[in-house]
Amino acid sequence: MENQIEKAYEAKKYEDKIYKKWEDSGVFTPKIDKSKKPFVISMPPPNATGVLHLGHAVMLAIEDILIRKHRMMGESALWVPGTDHASIATQNKVEQLLAQKNLDRHKLGREKFLEEVKKYVANSQNIIRNQIRKMGSSCDWTRERYTLDEGLTNAVQEVFIRMYNDGLIYRGNRIVNWCPRCESTLADDEVEYKELKEKLYWIKYGPFILATSRPETKLGDTAVAVHPKDKRYKKWIGKKIMIPGVLGEFEVTVVADEAVDPKFGTGIIKVTPAHSFADFEIAQRHKLPVKSVIDQKGKMMENCGKYAGMTTTECRKEILKDMEKMGLVEKIEEYNHNLSVCYRCGTPIEPLVSRQWFINVDKPIIKEGNKKKTIKEKAVEVVKEGKIQIVPTKFKKIYSHWMENLHDWCISRQIWFGHRIPVWYCKKCDNQLAAKTKPKTACSKCKNNHWTQDPDTLDTWFSSGLWTFSTLGWPEKTKDFEYFHPTSVMETGYDILFFWVARMIIMTTYTLGEIPFETVYLHGLIRDKSGKKMSKSAGNGIDPLEMIEKYGTDAVRLSLVIGSTPGNDMRIYEEKIAGYRNFINKIWNSARFALMNVSEKDKKIKFTKKHIKSVADKWIIRNCKN
Repeated sequence: MENQIEKAYEAKKYEDKIYKKWEDSGVFTPKIDKSKKPFVISMPPPNATGVLHLGHAVMLAIEDILIRKHRMMGESALWVPGTDHASIATQNKVEQLLAQKNLDRHKLGREKFLEEVKKYVANSQNIIRNQIRKMGSSCDWTRERYTLDEGLTNAVQEVFIRMYNDGLIYRGNRIVNWCPRCESTLADDEVEYKELKEKLYWIKYGPFILATSRPETKLGDTAVAVHPKDKRYKKWIGKKIMIPGVLGEFEVTVVADEAVDPKFGTGIIKVTPAHSFADFEIAQRHKLPVKSVIDQKGKMMENCGKYAGMTTTECRKEILKDMEKMGLVEKIEEYNHNLSVCYRCGTPIEPLVSRQWFINVDKPIIKEGNKKKTIKEKAVEVVKEGKIQIVPTKFKKIYSHWMENLHDWCISRQIWFGHRIPVWYCKKCDNQLAAKTKPKTACSKCKNNHWTQDPDTLDTWFSSGLWTFSTLGWPEKTKDFEYFHPTSVMETGYDILFFWVARMIIMTTYTLGEIPFETVYLHGLIRDKSGKKMSKSAGNGIDPLEMIEKYGTDAVRLSLVIGSTPGNDMRIYEEKIAGYRNFINKIWNSARFALMNVSEKDKKIKFTKKHIKSVADKWIIRNCKN
C-alpha cells in the first residue's frame, strides 16, 4: 500500500483528470425539477480578450463553493458561465495588433475589421474557458453564453426597442465624457481619477480676477458665475460684460448660481458650458449659449484662430504666453487636482458636447397602481425594501446614494465592435425608427424607402445589464428562464457595484418587473503583500495560472478564501499560496497514513447507522456515498 501512494501530493498529475471526470459525468448540468427551488449564479463574464487575474480567481473560488454546497444539498444548482465582448477593450487590442502590420480599421473597413475581431475573440475565448476549468469551476458548460451571441443580441435589441418606444431612450446634445484616444464616449463610472499636482492660474477677467486650471478653455467662455449670496458681486448679477481676450473682446453674462463655491479662488468662476460638466449644468439652468472649442481628437477647433489644430496642452502654453504679454496673468500657484482619465487607456478625458443616445432615468414609466415610478426609483426601492440583500450591508447606503444621484446614462459608443444601435434613418428626411432589421416599408413622412442604420454601438454595460435573464433564453419563454429566474446570488467585486450590478437591477426591474437576483455578495480587492493594489503598471500582480502550475489549484483557492470577509480587501503573495500547498500535502499524508493502516478486509466494510458515533462520522459516510 505504501508503494502505491506517493509521499508528496503533485497536483498537476491529478487535477485536470479529476475535472474532466466531473465534467464528463454531467454533474455540472442541473435538471429542471419544479418540486425544488433552484439555486442559480450567473458568472460575471470575464472579458473575451483577457486572461484570468486574481480578481477573477477569487470570484470563481467563492462561487464554486456556493454552487457545490447547494448541489450537495440536492438542489438544482445552476452556474451559468460566459464571456463579455468588452467592446472598447477588444477593439483597442485588435487595433494594436493591426498597427504592427501597418494596418488600421479605416484601411480595412468596418466589415473586414469586424472579421479580424471575431477571429481574435474566438481564440481568446478558448483560453478563458481553459483557465476557468483550471480553477476547478463546476459551471454548466452546456449553457455557456457570450454577450454578442445571436440570442443575447436579440435580447439587447428587444430591450432597446421597448425603451425607445416608451420614450426612455432619446438622442440629444449633452455633455459627455470623451476619450480622444478611443474616440468614444464613456459613462461617468468608467472614468478614473488620478491625483496630480497642477497649476492654478489667477487671471484678470475684465473687472474681475478669477482662478482657473484650464486657461485654454477661455476661448469657449460664455458667462461668469457667482454665488447668489456673495455680496461682493451682487451689483454685477444679470449684466453683460465685454472681456479682453487673446483673440479680441468677447461678451459674457454674469449669473448667480448655487453651484459656485464662494471660497474657491475669488468666488467667481468662468463658465465654459461645452467643456465642463458643472458649467454645462449652469448653462442649462440660465439658458446660456454653448460654444465648443475642442474637437473629438482633443485639439482646438477652427474657431480658435491661431490656436486651431493645437492640442489642449500646446494651446495652454501658447495662450499663457499671449495672456502674459497682455498683462492678464495675475499669479500662478501649485494645487492638487483630480485628473479624469479613461479607465481603459489612461488618456485624459475631455468633456465635450456631443449628439448621443441616452437613457432617461428620471422619467416615470413603471406603473404600480395609480402611480408611475422612474427606473432609478424602482432600483432603489427593491434594495431598500430588502427584496435584494447586499452583503456586506455597508454597501446598501452607498448604492442608494449613488442611484439617487444618477444622471441620464449615455449608452452610445463611437466604435465598430459591439451591438449596433437598432435605429434606422430615412436618407431623404429626418425621420427615424427603431427596428431589429432594415425596414422594408416606406418612410411614413416622405414615402421613400431609403434607410441607413445608426453607425454607433451600444455601451457594453447595456448588454451585460441583461445578463441574468438574456442568458436563460429571454425574450423567448424558455423552460430555463421560467424555472431559473430570478437568480439566487450575484457574487462579484465591490468595485463594479455601479458599473454592472446597479445596471442589472435597473434593466431587470424595468424589463421583467422582477429582481435579477436575491443576494449581492461583494468580495474585496486583491492586494499585494504590502497592501498596494495589484496592477500591470506597478508590476506587483500575481498570475493565478502560474501559481496553479507551481502549487496546484487547491492551494490557490484556499489562499483566496481563508481569512477573506465580504467587502474587505485581502493580501495575496506567493509565500501564502506555498503555505497552503504544504497544508494540502498534510491532508494527502493523513490519507496516505490511514490507507497504509487499513486492511483489504476493512476496506470492504459497508457502513450503516450503527457505525456512526459522531457528527464527523455522519459527514464522512454521507460524502463517501456521494
